Amino acid sequence: MATATAATVPTSAERIRSACIRGQALVAIADAADATPVHAPVCHLVDGSVVVAVPVENPVAQAAADSVQAMIELTDHAPLRLRERVRALAWIRGVLRPVPDREISVLLDQIAAVDPNPALLQVVSPRSVSCSRHVGANDSDIDYALLRLTPESAVLADATGAESVDVHELLAARPDPFCAIEAHWLQHLDSAHSDMVARLAAAKLPPQLRRGPARPLAVDRYGMWLRVEAPEGDRDVRLSFPRPVEDVLSLNRAVRALLGCPFLNGLQARRQAQ
Repeated sequence: MATATAATVPTSAERIRSACIRGQALVAIADAADATPVHAPVCHLVDGSVVVAVPVENPVAQAAADSVQAMIELTDHAPLRLRERVRALAWIRGVLRPVPDREISVLLDQIAAVDPNPALLQVVSPRSVSCSRHVGANDSDIDYALLRLTPESAVLADATGAESVDVHELLAARPDPFCAIEAHWLQHLDSAHSDMVARLAAAKLPPQLRRGPARPLAVDRYGMWLRVEAPEGDRDVRLSFPRPVEDVLSLNRAVRALLGCPFLNGLQARRQAQ
């Protein structure tokens, strides 16, 4: 069960945009009885469409050659080892078709600028792949086709329920500024500053929610979430920052503000009496 201390949170559209960057994506042909989802190592919302990379010989890539209704499922996992790591699921449905050869290099450059994924180096034109190639056990043996899904509907679901997201709002939304570094920041906070997390829980959580260890679950420009793994079940509690933050320096200051630290800008040299 999730409890928020304030209403200022990222919109569902923004959360889906962030999940496109840090989430795990599966692609499946919609309404097909034998549809088997395929993992897409690359998934980005670019120029009004969701661009994914799937193995060229997968049935999904082959079906997309004729344009087909498809579904992308995004799973947003917590970067820490928790009892339940799935923070949210998102589904985007629309028409899936191949990216024209003349557009592939431009899209690869756009995606690489924000996510230098090694799989981008293995994207090829499906027509250039020999029929003798097959999906091997190693990722280095796989050639990927770049596909574009034009969104027609989107849904976000988490512990609080599910919500339909307007496609125009989704396309206009921006990802959270911390989504790309969130995993590293939370892991560092958990491993090197667990005492700070414990102090946050003691200062901000009501006694009935302090029935288990508190761990950092998520962070965004508006605040952070703590996960309390209690014997009777998990509870997620949101701590809102005094104001939205945009960089790591202001993020660290916001966390110190939650702790009531008087030295928000670090220790200052004491002035000498004249």
